[in-house]
Amino acid sequence: MPAYLKELYRTRIVPEIQKERGIANPLRVPRLVKIVVNMGFDADTDRDTMKALAEDLARITGQRPMVTHARKSISNFRLRAGMPIGAKVTLRGDRMYEFLHRLIFAGLPRIRDFRGVSPRSFDGRGNFSLGLREQTIFPEINPDHVKKVQGMDVTVVTNAGRDDEARDLLTRLGMPFAK
Repeated sequence: MPAYLKELYRTRIVPEIQKERGIANPLRVPRLVKIVVNMGFDADTDRDTMKALAEDLARITGQRPMVTHARKSISNFRLRAGMPIGAKVTLRGDRMYEFLHRLIFAGLPRIRDFRGVSPRSFDGRGNFSLGLREQTIFPEINPDHVKKVQGMDVTVVTNAGRDDEARDLLTRLGMPFAK
């Protein structure tokens, strides 16, 4: 069964954008390419906590994360080359749409005093980045079993060339932008 947002995109959003923007070929309509979820660790985080955070990220995304390592040693941060400093997951296809659906309709509404995501978080080339303060906003995570509250960055990569096209696409998919 295809993801809900993927089916919505194919059946309703593509024809609407084609009609509004006068695009003849449906493959020229902006679409999601990938979603990258990144979680950084502190240099003094112990291995058990890192493993628990990586498991939380795997539970949230449905895919095993890749552990990232430091490339250089920085003495001020007590960081040595090769130390694990984060975990990231790149989502594509159905998993990407399912994660975006959970983020928009289950995760973001659980944030206290949520007034929408910033519409200025685009990079100028149609990619959108969003920072989350804690992983417990997702329903897959039980707050009682969390070892450490950790934030994460979510980057939505589109093939739209401009920010307004990407903002239009994400708005149609249900992203709650602040007014």
